[in-house]
Amino acid sequence: MFQQGRYAEALQYFEQAKVSDPANPDTYYNLASTYHKLGVAAKDPKMIDNAERMYNTCLEMSPNHVDCYRGLSILLVDKGQPDKGFTLLKDWAMKNPGLSDPRIELAKLHQEFNQNKVAEQYLNEALAMDPNNPRAWAAKGRSREASGDLMMAIQNYEQSLALNAAQPEVYQRVGALKVRLSQAAPTNIASQPVPGMQPGTSMQPGFGTQPGVGAPTSPNTQPTTTR
Repeated sequence: MFQQGRYAEALQYFEQAKVSDPANPDTYYNLASTYHKLGVAAKDPKMIDNAERMYNTCLEMSPNHVDCYRGLSILLVDKGQPDKGFTLLKDWAMKNPGLSDPRIELAKLHQEFNQNKVAEQYLNEALAMDPNNPRAWAAKGRSREASGDLMMAIQNYEQSLALNAAQPEVYQRVGALKVRLSQAAPTNIASQPVPGMQPGTSMQPGFGTQPGVGAPTSPNTQPTTTR
């Protein structure tokens, strides 16, 4: 229901999940994501504040919940408090100097503000810590795409897919970039098939997985709030 945009209905089920499993941090993350969507759509500050409380409850229960940090940082941007969003992620990185995820999320947030050089620095740090992180390679591909280096962006995206093939949105980016290159030069690599794609495959738009999936989300599966 969340993925179909039926947020009010999704909210009812997530509230039921909270009753049946009140100790599950993903329940609060999904509630926060839903209130966030509803609050932004309705321009309702009370719903936004409720979403913020739910995000914070999730983080109290699961201090390194990647998706929750992503969602809360975006919510703070939506509230017109981007400095607090950056501070939130920087504090997370300081508390976990050996963890790559805070740096990836910092890079993605800087990308939202077209600060690609700073984003690149954080991604380099993240990949130095964890060179097999598919999220870092996907974010690096996005950075290269934004800078106009489409060939390198494709390589970065494909590196991400080699590490985690279950990323339809990354397949979509690879396909779209190859189409752009083919239109610029018909003999380009865009004539090659996108790895793992079957003819007629439909892919959802976006850059990251959606909250509110049927199975409980977790930091390990790394669904992340999209902009």
